[in-house]
Amino acid sequence: MERLLISGGTVVDGTGKPGYPADVRIADGRIAEIGANLKAQAGERVVDATGCLVTPGFIESHTHYDGTMWWQPDLDPLPGYGVTTTIMGNCGFSAAPISDDPSVRAEIAKIFSFFEDIPEKPFLDELPWDWRTWSDYRRSMESHLKIAANYGAFVGHLALRLAVMGNAAWERAATPAEIAKMVALLDDALKAGAMGLSTNLLDHDGAGRPVPTFKADDAEWTALIATLARYPGVSMEVALDFVIHMTGADSIRRLAKLCDGHHVRVQWAGGVPNLKFQEASVPETKAMHEAFKAAGKDYWAGYAHVPITSVINIRASLIFAQSDEFVWHELVEADSDDKKLALLNDPDWRARARDSWDHKALKHSPFGNSEKLILLDSENGTGPVNIKVADMARERGLHPSDALADWFIANGLDSTIHMTPFDMIDDVVADLLADPKSVGNISDAPAHGQMFCGGGYNMVLFDDWVKTGRLTVEQAVYVMTGKLADYFNLTDRGTLAVGKRADIAVFNLDEVAMRDIVKVRDVPNGDGGMTWRWTRDAAPMRLTLVNGEPTFEGGKFTGRFPGQMVSPTIGG
Repeated sequence: MERLLISGGTVVDGTGKPGYPADVRIADGRIAEIGANLKAQAGERVVDATGCLVTPGFIESHTHYDGTMWWQPDLDPLPGYGVTTTIMGNCGFSAAPISDDPSVRAEIAKIFSFFEDIPEKPFLDELPWDWRTWSDYRRSMESHLKIAANYGAFVGHLALRLAVMGNAAWERAATPAEIAKMVALLDDALKAGAMGLSTNLLDHDGAGRPVPTFKADDAEWTALIATLARYPGVSMEVALDFVIHMTGADSIRRLAKLCDGHHVRVQWAGGVPNLKFQEASVPETKAMHEAFKAAGKDYWAGYAHVPITSVINIRASLIFAQSDEFVWHELVEADSDDKKLALLNDPDWRARARDSWDHKALKHSPFGNSEKLILLDSENGTGPVNIKVADMARERGLHPSDALADWFIANGLDSTIHMTPFDMIDDVVADLLADPKSVGNISDAPAHGQMFCGGGYNMVLFDDWVKTGRLTVEQAVYVMTGKLADYFNLTDRGTLAVGKRADIAVFNLDEVAMRDIVKVRDVPNGDGGMTWRWTRDAAPMRLTLVNGEPTFEGGKFTGRFPGQMVSPTIGG
């Protein structure tokens, strides 16, 4: 492991304190010294950081690399955006534990495929599946994986239910004996270093069926919460519905009541909504959040600082179903091009699609407002492109659903349309960025790889918020480093201090930005070929260090894979 001296930069240490000129010495993967005018020692390589910020590496607080990291260990584009740690296993979805029943393993893959757009075949083929418990899963990852960033992982509530109950987890509450087995599996995971428990009270499948965690009764929740409370370093992440059926506030009230009497850290993901269509939920949820803080509750509001935006396709997109647009979702479920084209040309399907578009699709969804849909990317160049579906429909005298069907037929089934970003409530975002009990930098990378590229969202805080004066550099760095390290109880990283792990980003503020998305074909399709995903060019960083090793330097990924599994400091 090489020794480095990062010289001449401005240190922004991740605590929120003002930056200051200093050099940083790296030895044996840790920060050995921070000070002014440090002299290079024998065997050290000097990195010139003149004009640059030297910060802790950025932490991605909400990702879904559970499958993707097995076939994309470079985690592109994260190294070029200064990311040194990712937290996965969110939203109740994790690859462990699993039962001996192969159908349950297949169900896990289907869940990731539908809800996170992680390709099903490589998920089954590329992972070794040499585990049953979460502790076995950790051993397998540490044995088989070499990746470009550190990673921590929640154990998913859906995985617990499916491992114990099989596919009955979709249908009913657990028995006392089944709850006891879930508790044992959760205890195994927490002892082995899981970040905590993630769960889901948001998602519904392609038939509108709620995910299995909706079937958990109070007895199950109480048993799992009590188990978490024995491990003070861990947390519970809850995906809430402020998007589909708007049940998020009710879910918060229910789980907060069940958490009473147990000291457990909880992240309400989306717990204070910040999109314009969610505006009616803001007063109630903000009031709850403030009441929790006043009462000394260890409850945190998770949020994204970028709006929901998607590139929509008819190959593998859940956005139709999540918009209650189930007729168009039939295209996604059709398992061949011939079947998709037959539906697009079928007068009966078109009539049902028009009715669904007008009367069933959620009004805040893109299918409730065709002004939000832009024809983006034609497979064969027929066009038109870069115009709104609504405008094309008006020009041709068609219903928007028929106009879109005609466009897919003419342009090819690999063509895509773009959903313009939802309008954000900037004041709410600003409040959350400053809130001491908030979890930011949620990106969802690399999920929905054919819908958007979550990698790179972190640069919006610099390229937009800092450069427009709404946030200081120190605040932006703190939100994505020291604050998240404190939340996840990662005590050996997240700030620049002597003895800490050398997870470091070096960059010139004038050089970095979130770059435009580009399409690349490097995702295995499970049939020996490749399919595509969105990525983006590097910000770029001048240097990204993970445990003291460069993962991005000289404008490119270095080919090194120094990432290690991270865990909260736990006891119990």
